[in-house]
Amino acid sequence: MDSEGISDREGGGTENQRIRWQKLEPRVLSGAQAIVQALILEGVETIFGYPGGAIMPFYDALFDAKDKIRHVLVRHEQGAAHAAEGYARTSGKVGVCVATSGPGATNLVTGIADAMMDSVPLVCITGQVNSWALGSDAFQETDIIGITIPITKWNYQITSAVEIPEILAKAFCIAKSGRPGPVLVDITKDAMMALLDLDELKVNTFTPRVTSTLSSEDLAEAAALINGARKPYMLIGHGVALSNCAAEVLQLAEKADIPVASTLHGLSAVPTGHSLFVGMLGMHGNYGPNVLANNADVVMGVGLRFDDRVTSDASTYVNKAKIIHIEIDPSQVGKSVKADVAIIADAKQALAALLPMVHEAKHPLWREEFSKCQSVEHDNVISQAVNPHSSLPLHMSEVVNVLSECSAGEALVVADVGQHQMMTARYYKFSRPRSFISSGGLGTMGFALPAAIGAKIANPDREVVAIIGDGGFQMNIQELATIAQEGLGVKVLVLNNSYLGMVRQWQELFFERRYSFVQLKNPDFVGICRAYGIEGRRIAERSELVNGIEALLSAKGPYLLEAVVECEENVFPMVPAGASVQQMRLK
Repeated sequence: MDSEGISDREGGGTENQRIRWQKLEPRVLSGAQAIVQALILEGVETIFGYPGGAIMPFYDALFDAKDKIRHVLVRHEQGAAHAAEGYARTSGKVGVCVATSGPGATNLVTGIADAMMDSVPLVCITGQVNSWALGSDAFQETDIIGITIPITKWNYQITSAVEIPEILAKAFCIAKSGRPGPVLVDITKDAMMALLDLDELKVNTFTPRVTSTLSSEDLAEAAALINGARKPYMLIGHGVALSNCAAEVLQLAEKADIPVASTLHGLSAVPTGHSLFVGMLGMHGNYGPNVLANNADVVMGVGLRFDDRVTSDASTYVNKAKIIHIEIDPSQVGKSVKADVAIIADAKQALAALLPMVHEAKHPLWREEFSKCQSVEHDNVISQAVNPHSSLPLHMSEVVNVLSECSAGEALVVADVGQHQMMTARYYKFSRPRSFISSGGLGTMGFALPAAIGAKIANPDREVVAIIGDGGFQMNIQELATIAQEGLGVKVLVLNNSYLGMVRQWQELFFERRYSFVQLKNPDFVGICRAYGIEGRRIAERSELVNGIEALLSAKGPYLLEAVVECEENVFPMVPAGASVQQMRLK
């Protein structure tokens, strides 16, 4: 397959790669040893995986490299993929996961699809049956190449040991260049066991494809629109974190006095308390950022796709404004919202070039419109501030708010998918970049617990808190064993409402309260944690909340806090599916 998506942002498979292989000793390696050496040459320090028959030669070779590569043994291959995602998204490096053939490989699929949707750079290595058995329905044979074509940037099946150095170099290059994403390399067992003579090795060079169109004309046109705007507006997405340009976003916003709103994946790039940050966009975003989008005269989208969860009815979205779209993936420009100026480039490079061309400005009346909308939302949406002496059940919003206050907004928060995810996005006040990750495009329940493992390994000195609903927690609850075995100080906050909460909310609002198979009879979560050797506590009373959160944060090792919350609490505001953002519901 062609190396689609390679850009000039990163190199790989270059002359330096050839030189590094030429210096290796010994000069004869097995294919499995070559895989290990390829990972070391790429700077890989941690991989997540689960052994099995077809991948066993690699694991045997890895035994001799334990001092160079840390292997984290997950309890399910889906956990390996999500852990690699968490590692990649919070470190800026490529995440690596490994599985055997057949069910091992197919168990990675959900995580691979999740990474594809959310632009996460992964290299997924799978074992395969011997090359001579391909197509024979051999034991644990699955066509993982055919299965993953739609959900990878590139995939390739290696059937000869001589291919290993070049293909793995190419895989890392493709995964991290341009718009990042997952790559899968499937390697037959006989290729891993065959010998490879490095003196006869030919590592072909290849040139990453250049996709950037950072032209002076586009920059000048964008600057002219911003300088002439009366109501400029900046929308930021995941690309801000991927390009590490949070500082440039703030510099431009402060210079030109531009209100900044964020997608779910853009959260934490701008501190929640910053005077120019107006909140989250989208279906469960803040009222002001959504309804005022159509009042802007210039909208600059930075590193976002204008996907349906942001625009809802795209035909009515920002249709009064001139659109500047800064995006590294040309296929995403004009896909949902037509751009008047398209800058196909790395966001950091584009903003750095644009900054000196933008004039200093003030837009007090425009800022006042946002303040009025924020007041409307505050008056109409149930506040997270609850009387501490109230006998009402705990609210998800107040639990997240207390966590935010007790951690001073400094935690690295990993949210699962559901009501608690939106509550976390709305009520946790992030104070530093790269502090929030979640599954967005695919919406994968079960993401948070394994992703928090990867995040903690990548950030051992940060407080990592996984916020999970009682439904999602049970989808990958087995990864508690990984946390215990690795000695990771991951903190888990389970918001237990005994429902599949977001589905129940939709059934309440749009299906006449016909609660069809959404109620959960849950186990003793604290007891399960203790069986794994992890301490925990269950709280249900408001008087226990602050003390419970403080116990969670002060624990030296892993800890679980289960908070029993209102079973039928809803997340508002909300834009009904397919409606205009102007039709946002506050209750």
